[in-house]
Formats: sequence, structure tokens, C-alpha cells
Amino acid sequence: MSDLYQQVQELNFRFLLISFTDLFGIQRAKLVPASAVAEMARDGAGFAGFAAWLDLSPADGDVMAIPAAASLTPLPWQPEVGWVAAELLLNGQPMEQCPRRLLRRQLERAAERGFELRSGVEAEFFLLDPSGEQIADRSDTQEKPCYDQLALMRRYPLIAPLFEAMEQLGWGPYQADHEDANGQFELNWTFAPALTTADRHAFFKVMVKTLAEQQGLRASFMPKPFAALTGNGCHTHLSLWGAAGSANAGRNLFPDPCGELGLSSLAYHFLGGLLAHAPALSCITNPTVNSYRRLAAAPTSSGATWSPGGISYTGNNRTHMARIPDNQRLELRLPDGSAHPYLLQAAILAAGLDGIDRQLDPGPRHDNDNYAQPLGPHQCQRLPADLGEALTAFAADTALRQGLGEEFCQSYERLRRRQWEQQRAEVSHWQRRTGLDD
Repeated sequence: MSDLYQQVQELNFRFLLISFTDLFGIQRAKLVPASAVAEMARDGAGFAGFAAWLDLSPADGDVMAIPAAASLTPLPWQPEVGWVAAELLLNGQPMEQCPRRLLRRQLERAAERGFELRSGVEAEFFLLDPSGEQIADRSDTQEKPCYDQLALMRRYPLIAPLFEAMEQLGWGPYQADHEDANGQFELNWTFAPALTTADRHAFFKVMVKTLAEQQGLRASFMPKPFAALTGNGCHTHLSLWGAAGSANAGRNLFPDPCGELGLSSLAYHFLGGLLAHAPALSCITNPTVNSYRRLAAAPTSSGATWSPGGISYTGNNRTHMARIPDNQRLELRLPDGSAHPYLLQAAILAAGLDGIDRQLDPGPRHDNDNYAQPLGPHQCQRLPADLGEALTAFAADTALRQGLGEEFCQSYERLRRRQWEQQRAEVSHWQRRTGLDD
């Protein structure tokens, strides 16, 4: 009898959602009755791979989703149903382009070096009307709406159940706030081992959208839904710890009282990898066409975009791509709300490990206000201006591709390039408005 089946019985679940996240970050699932869980745990739930974004054809056989029992999570709003993340097999073999498996492979690479990545994410989202065209709260109009208490408490009927759900699930939620854009919110929970963070991030997006729908709202993690407002970021906090079985097991390896800003050389090499691979990394941390409306954008109605415009790092200063908020961690401010929960962690770790392997130097720290007084081109390399540039950088970054695996990289690049070409072929409303009378 499988561990998963036993858990389902103990928790009195009637049904189980066996879920995987495809390469575009869309969660796919089958609803399985409790009586069939033992079979599914053994053989997996079958999916036609071409029906999801997995870079497969209709001629390929069934993709089998094997549930990972450790990820089993009750739906707090539907307690008779459990959710479980799955990894994919094709023809009985693990799929190289399975995002959760890709992250596990990176974690194994880190463990071979004696490291464990622990991380946390700040998943910002907008609450919109059902059409997605307008902010749901018509009273949320302040020029600087960040931390607006009244607007926050008008959404108490949604924020409170989200907090209660995260408490019930043991995530350690500790704060929620109204963010810098009208209609924008963020809830924070405690950092954890990277695979746990990725599972929770994937579940969080579904939970927010589901509970918002129940209240007649539409939650969106889109990077830049409104040109004049701050976009949705997904700032990612990172630290390496001693892996189980290593001499430093359970110890944070980033602090060093003798290091600059209290960080170890290991932390700076990891940071050096993030900076060196930033152009290619953007293809995963900022994966959509819309992502590049957020980066290096013009000031918003609040006065700042809170997103990076170039490849640089700083101390406790939010105007650069990477921030050192204290001597415990690094914060990468590059990712946005469309970042894939599993690919985000996998790509960051692959870049950081390459920095450690090659002992990359991140260069000098910059403490300027990079919005008011941006670094010049001789001081700071710029980020890709669009998805096309990011794809070009991704195609050329042999070290990152080697770390991630060429089979995954080719599949991911093919799908994103198809999306980019579709966008380039589209005749937009702006083009028609400005060009019909040429």
C-alpha cells in the first residue's frame, strides 16, 4: 500500500487532484477518487502531452504524472479534496522537460557540492473585475497607494481566508500588505527548502485565484497589466545551507562577519553567477512578452517601478537587480509574477552554482539611486529589452544550458520562441491607430 494512499485515507479525502505544471506555468490536473489513488501512485495519471505546453506532438504516447506524496496538500476551501504535485514520465522514462524534476536535478547537483538552497518568494498580484480590464476596488485611487490601510482592509474578506489557509497548511505566513500599485497585494510566508517553496508557490497561485473567483474578483499575476502602474514582481530571497550529511549540515553558509556586508565569499560567488547569467536567466525569470513592459519601464504614477533596469547589485537599496538586505541572504529583484514556480528556482540555482564552480566575482557594489541616477553603460550591462533578446541570450549561454540540460533548454526555447514570433506577427491596436492614414 502506497504512502500516498495511506495519507489520503488518514486525511479522509474523497478526491485527489494530481497536478503538474507545464513549461508555461499552467497547472494541469486530473481529479481522482480516493479509491483509485493506490493505482495512480504506482502507475501515474495519464495525460495527452500535446494538450499541454510540453513540446510534444500528438504522436507521442501518454505522459504519466507520478504524484510526489511529500507535496500532498488539502484544499483549505474544499477540505475533502487533496492536491499533490506530480512529475512526468514518457515511455516509462523521466521527462527532461518536466519542471519539477528539473528543479530536483539542480538540488541534487547542489547537494553533491554540500549545499541546500533555501528560498522565499514575494508573489505580488492584482485584484481586478471579472473582465480583467479594471481594478476591482473603485475607491483605490491614491497616487501612492502602497500600505494603504483602508484599501487593504476592504479586501479583508479575501486576505483573512488566505492567511487562515496558509496557517492551516503550516507555511508560517507573517504579513500582508497593499502594494505599490492600485489594486495590488502581497502576502508573505516563511522561506523553506527550494522544492517546498516551489510547491507552495504553485499552490498559492491557484489558491489566490480560486478564492478571488469565489468573491467575484479576478486575481492576476501578470507582470504589467497597466502601463501607468507598478507591475507584479516575484522578488526571490536566497541562501545556501549545508546539505544533509555534509560537515555544515543545517548551517546558513552565506553569513561571514569578516566579509563585505557580512557575507561570505561563497555568497558573492553565487551572486556573481546570477549577474553573469542575468541576460539568459531573464528568459526564465521574465518569461513572457509582457514581462519586458515591467523591466526598465518609465516611472509609474507612484513615482517608481520597483523593477531593475540593468545588471547590478547593491546593499539595502531597492533600485538594483540584486539586493543584500542583511548578512543572511540575497534578494533577486529580477523575476516577475509570470515566473514559473519550479523553473524560477531551478534556473537561479543553476546560475548560482556556476558562479561558485568558477568562483565568479560580482564586481563592485553600487549604492546609487539607480532610478534617479542610473549607472552608465560602462558600469552596468543592460537587461534584455524584450523576449526576443532574452531568447538570444539564452541560446548563447552554454554554461547555463549545460547546467539545466540541453533537452530541457531546446524544448523551452522552442515554445517561447513560438510565442515571441506570434507576438511579432500580430497587428496591434496601436499600429492600426497610428498607421491607418499613413
